[in-house]
Amino acid sequence: MAEEVILKTGDVSVRVMHLAAQESTAWHHHSVVDDYFVCLKGCLRVETRDGAPPEVLAPGETCRIVAGRVHRAGNGGNSPAEYLLVQGVGPYDFIREG
Repeated sequence: MAEEVILKTGDVSVRVMHLAAQESTAWHHHSVVDDYFVCLKGCLRVETRDGAPPEVLAPGETCRIVAGRVHRAGNGGNSPAEYLLVQGVGPYDFIREG
């Protein structure tokens, strides 16, 4: 997974994330920050572990994951995907889930 940092402060992070076909992040959560996803290219699949159906985003579509909710983002297709990830407001952490 590759990323391009657009903006990073102590309270806000904005990055463009690149996912290869079928690639995904690890299951994780954040203590304080919310994740805002904007699909830019391909198919983005945002899953949670709380039984909710996954959000499947096409370019231009968005979703939000609130702090504390266990989730992962993955490429839902067979070609590269890109998404804008906005995180804030507050200190960033990445807490892996087994």
